[in-house]
Amino acid sequence: MLEKIAHWLTRRPKLVALAAALMLIPSLIGFAATRINYDILTYLPQDLESSRGEQLLEEPFHMAATSMLIVEGMPAGYTNDLIAKIKEVPGVSDALWISNLVGIQIPTDMIPASFRDIFFSGEGTMMIIQYDHPGASAETMDAITQIRSICNEKCFLAGFSVVIKDTKDLVDKELPTFVALAVALALGAMLLTLESSVLPLILIVNIGIAIAYNFGTNVFLGEISYITKAIAAVLQLGVTMDYSIFLYHRYEDERSKYDDRRDAMAQAIMAAFRSLSGSSVTTIAGFLALCFMRLTLGRDIGIVMAKGVMLGVATVILVLPALILLFDKQIDKYRHRQLIPSMTGVNQFVLRHRVFFVVLTLLLFMPSVYAQNHANVYYKLDESLPRDLPSIVGNEKLKDEFEMATSHFVVLRDDIPAMDMAEMEKQLEALPGITGLVSYHAMLGTGIPDFFIPDAVKDMVKQGGYQMMMVNSSYDTASDAVSEQLDQMTAIIKSFDPNAMITGEAAMTNDLISTTSVDFAVTNYISIAAIFLIIAIVFQSISVPVALVATIELAIFINQGVPYFTGTAVPFVAPTVISCVQLGATVDYAILMTSRFQEELRKGKNRMEAALIAADASDTSIITSALVMFCATLGVSFVSSIDLIGSICIMLARGALISAAVCIFLMPAILCVCEPVFNRTSRRWRQAVLPAGPEKEPAASGK
Repeated sequence: MLEKIAHWLTRRPKLVALAAALMLIPSLIGFAATRINYDILTYLPQDLESSRGEQLLEEPFHMAATSMLIVEGMPAGYTNDLIAKIKEVPGVSDALWISNLVGIQIPTDMIPASFRDIFFSGEGTMMIIQYDHPGASAETMDAITQIRSICNEKCFLAGFSVVIKDTKDLVDKELPTFVALAVALALGAMLLTLESSVLPLILIVNIGIAIAYNFGTNVFLGEISYITKAIAAVLQLGVTMDYSIFLYHRYEDERSKYDDRRDAMAQAIMAAFRSLSGSSVTTIAGFLALCFMRLTLGRDIGIVMAKGVMLGVATVILVLPALILLFDKQIDKYRHRQLIPSMTGVNQFVLRHRVFFVVLTLLLFMPSVYAQNHANVYYKLDESLPRDLPSIVGNEKLKDEFEMATSHFVVLRDDIPAMDMAEMEKQLEALPGITGLVSYHAMLGTGIPDFFIPDAVKDMVKQGGYQMMMVNSSYDTASDAVSEQLDQMTAIIKSFDPNAMITGEAAMTNDLISTTSVDFAVTNYISIAAIFLIIAIVFQSISVPVALVATIELAIFINQGVPYFTGTAVPFVAPTVISCVQLGATVDYAILMTSRFQEELRKGKNRMEAALIAADASDTSIITSALVMFCATLGVSFVSSIDLIGSICIMLARGALISAAVCIFLMPAILCVCEPVFNRTSRRWRQAVLPAGPEKEPAASGK
């Protein structure tokens, strides 16, 4: 069946290329129809209390998102007119300022202190704006844009929804640069490592088609995260490019055996299918391990990237042969010498000192594991953004001038007695770091009669049997101080209403920290177990997967330990993504060398000869694959203004080089030293029995 398909594909390259081009049309439509989610907190498990509280803010309170607008040095009349205009903006459910409560005729000094401290600071005043739709929705994004358009330069919009808006604008602006730079650098790497100046262009076009198919089919997921959108294209380029290179090299090997180049390509297709369907499984397993995260951002990245690898293999088998056959003459015409130097001398040195390199491998584990476990990680999402963004400027003013680093939203029963509410509010306001509190009872407590409070204001804080309380804090989100504060608040509030819930950015980020700490361990173990099992089946061995997985895990430990030595902090999602992706994507380097090592052993070579041949044969492929991955992801880390994206990409780039270095400098020695163990613990490790007597060292070894 495969032979017939390969024969058919190679006889109709123009038809295949045309069909591939036409399939780009629905892919582009699907890409345009796929929603992008810019709010990472929405990926938290929905059974968490903070997530359930957020759902209550959406319904019945219609407070899916909240922003604070700071107005500096403007008269009360301007602010009163401004709030009226803001209420008319589509997507805004309501806005609260002092004029809603006591009017603007009352002098500031006569306003009750509890409200004055919340709404006024120096020459600035603050209003609270609420939206009908969730913070990352298109409607809220449009509303924020319109609010900014009606404000002057002395107005500063702050809050998590505004940060999401600025993040969206930044990603949309920088994404074309990401892709263009990744393509340019990947082309540069392939020009150095491949034998033709035209071939890299053909390979890039093929991978571009696969990427377009991948993004187009995301429409079936409904939405993807902005992190996935930003890194998926460059990651797919880096991970699957070596599949294309393998097919072409196999085609070159077969050309000398056939008079008709189409027959040579058909044979290359069959060989590539058998090889890539096996080698891609480890990469897919690494990505699918992310799906076991409770934070469903992992599932988002995992599904998209696993799908991308499968589509990458499909285009290599189905589309790339047609493109190569169509441009075969141009590929041959513009050939040049391969610029990768021979690694034979390095490999001989490693094998002569194989015991030293094995000992070095073992010794590297201790500092690498320690550094990985002690590397700094941050969870505050806006820390990854440029400090001059309007939302960051607004948040800093909110923190410095109003002592509102974050706002907690408490949802509780609306039938709690007034005396209990007064006691609860008293205890909350006495907590360290609490700077203010807004609730229905607090409004009445200032001496304002119930009938005097407008219905619109009542509806903001009392709906459907619930009441909402906003508690302002001077503590930063994701800090130890705010975590302790939330624990203290929970103890107080639950004593009055056991079913009450605290939500907001700080509470949800606190849950994010506890969720991802478990996710990291779970996904890491699952990816290791899955890839261990795959390698065990491929080599029919217990010991081979131990050596291969341990070697790549060492590379991962070194990669994740670098921030500890450089004193930098990485975003929380980076270690989880890197551990699965680097293992799945680069364990192929070790598998490639080990497969060739076993092949040479079965031909009757001794350990030293087999290891030297395997290393010489594998180094070029490893270097090419690692360089493409390095270049594709490194460019993004340079141009991205969002540290969360940049950190992931620089760790991927660094990880590719470290994995390649570990395989080139350590793997030959490990294979050579551990081969007797492999032979005893593997099924049919050697088909041909090696000659009896002491092993002969190759002449190149110098012994």
